[in-house]
Amino acid sequence: MKINTLKFALAGGIYIAIIFALATIAGIFNIPGFVELANFLKTFYGFYGYSVTWLGVIIGAFWGFLEGFFHLGLFALIYNWLNKK
Repeated sequence: MKINTLKFALAGGIYIAIIFALATIAGIFNIPGFVELANFLKTFYGFYGYSVTWLGVIIGAFWGFLEGFFHLGLFALIYNWLNKK
């Protein structure tokens, strides 16, 4: 079975964007466990404009989409390559 790489990458990008946005919103509201996660995201993406703010929700979603698109797209390509018949 072959995976449609573009669709898989888009789905992954949307999923990770939602996760980053929700984690940031939870961090803004000081929900236990998410403050640390949002600060963890800040260590990686703070240089690129991410912060635990409402603007950070948008920036985090953007970077989450790029990360998810790239990594899950790469995953689909490798899967298709290994699954050749």
